[in-house]
Amino acid sequence: MLVGKGSIAGKVFGFLVFLQIAIVVTGGAVRLTGSGLGCPTWPECTPGSYTPVPHQAEGQVHAWIEFGNRLLTFVLLLCALIALIIAIRVSKNAVLKSRVRSLAALQVIGIFGQGILGGITVLTDLNPIPVAGHFLLSIFLIAGAISLRYEIVGLIKQKADGIVATLMPLLIWLTVLVLVAGTIVTGSGPHAGDENAKRFGFNPRIVSWLHADLVIALVVLTLVLWLITRVSQNKVIHKYLSVFLIICLVQGLIGYVQYFTGLPELIVAAHLLGATLVWASAWSLIKVSQSGFRMQGLSR
Repeated sequence: MLVGKGSIAGKVFGFLVFLQIAIVVTGGAVRLTGSGLGCPTWPECTPGSYTPVPHQAEGQVHAWIEFGNRLLTFVLLLCALIALIIAIRVSKNAVLKSRVRSLAALQVIGIFGQGILGGITVLTDLNPIPVAGHFLLSIFLIAGAISLRYEIVGLIKQKADGIVATLMPLLIWLTVLVLVAGTIVTGSGPHAGDENAKRFGFNPRIVSWLHADLVIALVVLTLVLWLITRVSQNKVIHKYLSVFLIICLVQGLIGYVQYFTGLPELIVAAHLLGATLVWASAWSLIKVSQSGFRMQGLSR
């Protein structure tokens, strides 16, 4: 532990995690309200202005929703820069210093990358490939922010062994597959950010059920690990698995509800928030179990 969890410095890293998740949700709000092209140019909102203007053709509501999402990016960037400064100042041990600084620097670099990818998304009229990439880069940044926070404020760990250590990397990769499949479902469905936006072209029903099958596999694997850790007295890992299992079950329920109710916007937004919480919980589980999982730039 380099700083206290309750200290101002410690709270900065918690706020960074919160903002990385929040910007995914606000990005979803842009898409769900059809405001993806509310600011039709980039980096300007409309030709000649970085902010929405009166009587803008796209409409004030759409313009301000998209502009608000862009504005949150600057708040996130400011938080990441403060986190980087703190990381540089508090890290003492040479190995830990390098790891913490790298994680903090990757947050800043990744946010700039998101800005560029956001520009590509707008300039390609919400092509589903950069839209999906936008979300997946956020997933990478959420993992990095969680890793950075745990390095800074400390984390009670319990090393996984035996079958648990073997299955834990499978759990995280299966979670990644679930999220990727979710982006394909989104890119094939009605909520693409604009009624004229290009779609992937897959059958929404088929990709939705493939996505659901992956979720079921993830829940089954998690339940198996939960039962094993309960018997083997891996209390710390078991606690994190319990949280992950509950989030997965709630997320699965929301997914089925949104599918059978015709994808209402509020439920879709809840499902998007759930996806980020599933990932945040999965990554926290990997960190606490010291499972040996590696993702370039994010491993402990």
